Amino acid sequence: MKSRKPKVFFVTPSFQSFVLQDIKILTERYDLIINTYNWTRKELAPFYLIAQFLHLLSRINEVKIIFVHFGGYWSFFPALLGKIFNKPVYIVLHGTDCASIPQLNYGSLRIPLLKWFCKKSYEWASLLLPVSESLVSSENNFLDNGKPIGNGVLFHFPKLTTAYKVIHNGFDETFWQGKKTEQRHQKSFISVLSPSQFILKGGDLIVELAKRLKDCQFTIVGMDNPKGLEVPENLKFLGKLPHEKLKSEFLRHSYYFQLSSFEGFGCALCEAMLCGCIPIVSKVNILPEIVGDNGEVIPIRDLNKLEKTMKRRIPMPISSNDTDMVRQRIIERYSLRRRKEQLFSVLPY
Repeated sequence: MKSRKPKVFFVTPSFQSFVLQDIKILTERYDLIINTYNWTRKELAPFYLIAQFLHLLSRINEVKIIFVHFGGYWSFFPALLGKIFNKPVYIVLHGTDCASIPQLNYGSLRIPLLKWFCKKSYEWASLLLPVSESLVSSENNFLDNGKPIGNGVLFHFPKLTTAYKVIHNGFDETFWQGKKTEQRHQKSFISVLSPSQFILKGGDLIVELAKRLKDCQFTIVGMDNPKGLEVPENLKFLGKLPHEKLKSEFLRHSYYFQLSSFEGFGCALCEAMLCGCIPIVSKVNILPEIVGDNGEVIPIRDLNKLEKTMKRRIPMPISSNDTDMVRQRIIERYSLRRRKEQLFSVLPY
């Protein structure tokens, strides 16, 4: 018997956990036709564009909607064909697709051709779905010693008239939790970083802070020890970990660092908070909103001020009530259930 579910042409350049969660959510209501290529192979991008165009053109009459993760080269033809064939197009914006920070070599919008592809995609889309309000328009004072840096789709494309709706990422509180009896190491800090975003996410600050706070333990997950980097004995790199092992590490540590110079959302931060880690974040994008009054917000990218804040914070005892409040903050504001409800409220069925 043929499925009676409406079909969605689902476009993504990669399969991060938040993409996989959306796939799981949407398959409850729709049949997905997943379109993906290895867009990191830039020399193959013209061939991917042709292949994608033909794939979508062959299925366009079957689908009810087109759903795209990230703006980029891969969003151009879905947005164009959706416009031509009167199919609603939804583009989820995550961060790099709304940013240009040339001094950190970050942001799709710093590359003229890619910026044009994003601009046309956003103009032709039916609805943009940024994961935070800061991706619409925001000012960043953290990176350049208090000098404001603007970003967001409306900052870069002020004449853009496409409607948008902020739908936050959602997290599975039933997975990201542990037993009350588990013991955390005092004076322990953890962060999740990738090699390509080591400086962007404040990895260099963590290394230098570890050299100064020698009685504390620091852990970086997601990458191995960078070659040529002088790493103190109290800092270890664990490489990439499966979710179960990552959860175990969160439950062993007291604090989580998110010292990004730009952050679309902060998924690992939310997962760590669900596990009871006290957040230490930069005053960037949505990060202070995620933390609320449950951690520390660092106003500018300054190692001395970071050290001073940590020396003030570390002597403060962490109670079970503190870890419960941190966890509850995420459950109340960024649950998977809430994202599902909000997605289904805007997507036609």
